[in-house]
Amino acid sequence: MRSPSDGPGARRRATVHPGAWWLWAICLGTAATRTTNPLLLGLLIAASAYVVATHRSPTPAARSYTAFVKLALAVLLVRVLFAVALGSPIPGTHTLLTLPEVPLPHWAQGIRLGGRVTAEAVVFAVYDGLKLAALLICVGAANALAGPARLLKSLPGALYETGVAVVVALTFAPHLVADVQRLRAARRLRGRPDRGLRGLLQVGLPVLESALERSVALAAAMESRGYGRTAEVPARVRRTTSVLTLGGLLGVCAGTYGLLTAEGGAYGLPLLLAGVVAALAGLRLGGRRSPRTRYRPDPWGPRAWLVTGSGAAVAALLTLASVRDPLALHPGVVPLVAPALPLWPASAVLLALLPAFVPKEHP
Repeated sequence: MRSPSDGPGARRRATVHPGAWWLWAICLGTAATRTTNPLLLGLLIAASAYVVATHRSPTPAARSYTAFVKLALAVLLVRVLFAVALGSPIPGTHTLLTLPEVPLPHWAQGIRLGGRVTAEAVVFAVYDGLKLAALLICVGAANALAGPARLLKSLPGALYETGVAVVVALTFAPHLVADVQRLRAARRLRGRPDRGLRGLLQVGLPVLESALERSVALAAAMESRGYGRTAEVPARVRRTTSVLTLGGLLGVCAGTYGLLTAEGGAYGLPLLLAGVVAALAGLRLGGRRSPRTRYRPDPWGPRAWLVTGSGAAVAALLTLASVRDPLALHPGVVPLVAPALPLWPASAVLLALLPAFVPKEHP
């Protein structure tokens, strides 16, 4: 006999809100933008990968995490190749190799093709590319831990149509990866090549056909479910919604500018908070135009607060560290020295591992 704790309500209580996972990943990405130290960036990537390994579910969105990692590695490689081929403004004395230099016209001064490649320029390119790679891996972690379809259920009504467009765009990559893996496995079972130019063409065309068929089916499903249908809202409510939303966004921009400048520190935070409150009120009123219901909405409970709080703590502490000790978070390359691992920023990054100890969600 099943106890009440075994029912659907218990499964919903064990679910972490998808917005918490996305906020956690966004905070980790924010922390990654505050440093170019490869040791700290590697620690961020390792922490996010461990949480994904312990909490992701067997869905196409979760399997796409590997694709994001490969994309991050490709971005890192392209950044280094650009630094080698096009040169770098970083001066250096340790020459790795000298490429044949292509002469350019006078209007292309400051740009070169080929020439001397220094170790300092390559290391700087690796640091810069690793920061962007960490951002991509954080996005992949959010996509693996909470699929965009789950996140769509939690969006306010005013952002529903925009959220649908974003979800459709984000789910394209997981389905594409799943189609490629399925077709390559089928070709291997038939003894046909799945690599090289010929294999790429014979796999790419069916994948493109499947994507087009999926798009047509999605459009028909959205049409049959009344996508884009709006309710009648009084003109007074529409005007109030527009004033609150636009005013709130302007307040957020002005408050953020005030916080970033030394002179605006007094009014920056109050203006930012007022803008956030006004924008949220506008979104709340704007949701009346999109009548919809949620089936089994994800609750925001203590687990969600723990996940979000751990990410916010990492972002806040790394931001503080970048102000108090910028040399540790941004190691120099001239002269060329090995980067050091700062102790308390590294300890702050380890807070990102707290979601790994949250009980895993049940399907």
